[in-house]
Amino acid sequence: MTISRPEKTRRNPLVRILAVLALTISLTTITSAVAPSAFADGCYTWSRTLREGTSGADVTQLQIRVAGWMSYGEVLAVDGAFGPRTTAAVRRFQAGYGLAVDGVAGSQTYSKIYALQDDDCSPAHFAWSEVDDDCGSGYDGGSVSEAAVRENLKRAMWKAEALRHKLGDHPIIVTSGFRNLACDGYPYGQHTYGRALDLVPTYGGLCSIAQAARYAGYNGIFGPGYPGHYDHVHVDSRPGDRVWDAYPDCGVIG
Repeated sequence: MTISRPEKTRRNPLVRILAVLALTISLTTITSAVAPSAFADGCYTWSRTLREGTSGADVTQLQIRVAGWMSYGEVLAVDGAFGPRTTAAVRRFQAGYGLAVDGVAGSQTYSKIYALQDDDCSPAHFAWSEVDDDCGSGYDGGSVSEAAVRENLKRAMWKAEALRHKLGDHPIIVTSGFRNLACDGYPYGQHTYGRALDLVPTYGGLCSIAQAARYAGYNGIFGPGYPGHYDHVHVDSRPGDRVWDAYPDCGVIG
């Protein structure tokens, strides 16, 4: 007796193609759902998308980097709360660097910040050596602690970076940054807190800096027209009321 083997079922080629396509689509969907690994930046790395309503230390770090992107006379509070002014500053930062403008800080915005940021947290076009005093003491001996001076200087440099970009990315020279009390001798001067920079342009004239600073988050501006400020423009982020005086030479007063 011959026992016949069951005949193998032949699979329709079209069915096989459809099965392969389904598997490919499934794998693609799974892959795209996996978040890309975080960018490891030498200074600071953001690990989440930030938008209006969020808060935290990562918002504070973002605010420091976009605080120079304000409207006329505005100063951004670096308080860790992502509010309407932070949204507006992020939008201006995005527009200023040719990014998609949505006011949300995500991978595109962070990538640009990383490109502008050195590992020591200074912005690309300003260095800690430029804002040190010339008394050989580093950052101590001021009106606040050395740590506070350094934090204030970091914020001052990031505003200067925004100012530089708004002026066409022409180099700006810092002629004076932090001054300790032995150098300055004035305990209430903004330089002794690390909040102030004296700037000189390489292109466009002093008034270009004084005028653009009105849109860079500074509430202290002194330039040509103010005694002792005919060879530089002083900008600072003092607390309290706005004090601007580069008048009448530059038309800046307030």
